[in-house]
Amino acid sequence: MKKITFSILTLAISFTFATAQQMTTNTGAPVGDNQNSKTVGQYGPVLLEDIHLIEKLAAFDRERIPERVVHARGAGAFGYFEASKDMSQFTMAAPFQKVGKKTEVAVRFSTVIHSKGSPETARDPRGFAVKFYTEQGNYDIVGNNLPVFFIRDAIKFPDMVHSLKPSPITNKQDPNRFFDFFSHIPEATHMLTRVYSDYGTPLGYQYMNGSSVHGFKWVNAKGEVMYVKYHWESKQGEKNLNHQTIPMVQGKDFQHATVSLFKDIMEGKHPKWDLYVQMIKVEDMHSFDFWPLDATKDWPADKIKRIKIGTMTLNRNAVNYFQEVESIAFSPGSLIPGVEPSEDKLLQGRLFSYFDTHRHRLGPNYLQIRVNKPKNKVVNYNADSYASAGNSRFDKANVNYQPSVKTATKENKAYKYSKTPIKGVSITQQKIAKTNDFAQAGDFYKSLTKEGKANLIKNLVGDLGQVTDKQIQKTMITYFYRADRDFGMRVAKALGFSMQDFR
Repeated sequence: MKKITFSILTLAISFTFATAQQMTTNTGAPVGDNQNSKTVGQYGPVLLEDIHLIEKLAAFDRERIPERVVHARGAGAFGYFEASKDMSQFTMAAPFQKVGKKTEVAVRFSTVIHSKGSPETARDPRGFAVKFYTEQGNYDIVGNNLPVFFIRDAIKFPDMVHSLKPSPITNKQDPNRFFDFFSHIPEATHMLTRVYSDYGTPLGYQYMNGSSVHGFKWVNAKGEVMYVKYHWESKQGEKNLNHQTIPMVQGKDFQHATVSLFKDIMEGKHPKWDLYVQMIKVEDMHSFDFWPLDATKDWPADKIKRIKIGTMTLNRNAVNYFQEVESIAFSPGSLIPGVEPSEDKLLQGRLFSYFDTHRHRLGPNYLQIRVNKPKNKVVNYNADSYASAGNSRFDKANVNYQPSVKTATKENKAYKYSKTPIKGVSITQQKIAKTNDFAQAGDFYKSLTKEGKANLIKNLVGDLGQVTDKQIQKTMITYFYRADRDFGMRVAKALGFSMQDFR
């Protein structure tokens, strides 16, 4: 009780001696009274001519912007990346050119499907997006805490998200809907196995690893290409919640992950992640029993070596959450010289979709928002539209186009796209030849501890058991059985099926 009284007294003293500031209107004029509206007499109606009141309400009515369609619930922080290995022989990318080079970064962690105010204990992949503010523009590595995804083709993405989002009738997330969808998508077996394990409910953002999920192209100064995939490994260790600890954590604080990250940074416990890359030569891409640019596949570390290239440290919280975290925009298409997109079919769709959703949510000039602005000077000929702060290069110029006698038109060959040879070109709509939908799901299941397997079965059956269509349940069991016999048998038994049901 004494502690509480002291805290309240301290707070009261701090308010008493706070420096008084003159409040102003939106246009900077001094405000005489911010507590009482202008009325006709003491008890009369409020006047429309009370400009401060009307503008204050109008601003308040427009404070909120659309939440992200996916990754709505999230937390952010800032810091730096320090390179520990010179990778200039493989890429021109600025952050990886020499040992000791430091690059400012901004990071946003998130859940994927759930809404902005949802509990952070919800089972879901976690977004893991890093923005490098380099001298050659902003470079984003936009991935998840899990190394794979549910689908391999972007054309399935809207349908997948629709199935996972609340029902348009009941407004409730429904396993009947998303397992109906996934029963037609065998490639999702690997991701479902991972997300229903305890890795689907991390203890906190600083306790999870990250992955680019997609492979990209690294290009060096000679124009030589290597395929690359990124992995962030938490120096705090991977720690997860399970079905027993989730209710306790959520009961105490449904936003535990945001609070934990903010508190650790505030107290100087700056979280760190080591960055590793895996590389594949162009000529070796077909030497595996899976297609490396299939987003449902991990690159096994025992076959493709992981190389540590640096460490990221987060040492600053946001000063203003809306301006620095809610307004930050990431895209796998935010690339710099030395990095190019791969032919990954899911990535190819994301290259369009991410930029487009930011224009919808934040406006066409979202890259002029401070947190999204590159540190280097932007020189382009984009013009006007909403919330344009202009590019200083052309504020006083009459020429905002190219070519012109007044603007440089010389090509910089060092920054042109690399050449990609194409053989046997055809236009087609078909799945890749090496689908291999179940093997890696089985490998992951086998890698789990006895407790981890038991938790996976319990978590999975908790949702799959709510599905009323027995055929959907049987189809999903078949997928898990094809991944690993023990896995499928245990799910079948927990759902009350016998071997006779599959004959």
